[in-house]
Amino acid sequence: MEWILASASPRRKELLAELIKDFSIVPSQADESVDENPSAKKLVKILAERKATEVALRSESVGKTVLGSDTVVALCGKVLGKPRDEADAARMLRALSGRKHAVYTGVCIAWTEKGKLRSICGVAKTDVYFNALTEEQIADYIASGSPMDKAGAYGIQDGGLVEKIKGSFSNVVGLPLELCKKLIKRAKNRVKTR
Repeated sequence: MEWILASASPRRKELLAELIKDFSIVPSQADESVDENPSAKKLVKILAERKATEVALRSESVGKTVLGSDTVVALCGKVLGKPRDEADAARMLRALSGRKHAVYTGVCIAWTEKGKLRSICGVAKTDVYFNALTEEQIADYIASGSPMDKAGAYGIQDGGLVEKIKGSFSNVVGLPLELCKKLIKRAKNRVKTR
């Protein structure tokens, strides 16, 4: 099977490399706007499927299997995306400080078979317990530039922010390996039976 990762994220690339030796990277150009206001769990599934299928339907992807994903942070049911600017990052970090939130990642594997689009999708959830942060810690973290390209304005791999987690660590980084392993196995089995 030839694999494509529909993401330019260096974190997702590193994680997927633990499961699949060879894959190419083709960032998705899928529209990420959503008209309704779905739950965080439904949102990541919709966007992961949209990203994977957009790449799978390209002519250069025929015969290849595409993995797409999307991650969000949800605090009290409200989705926190990537911060717009430093003030937005500070607002998010203050809101997360000393509290529990959830990280959801949707994963979708898509391919075409006899001209028809096929896909297998799933969602992983991890509960994350944040340390109480001081204004100085928030300012220092924002000054590092790290929060600006991350959902919820933080990366668990940056250290010092998270007290503990319940669930998949790799999910919080951006690609739940446990879920990916199951979906990859299902995709391989379906491809064998063609």
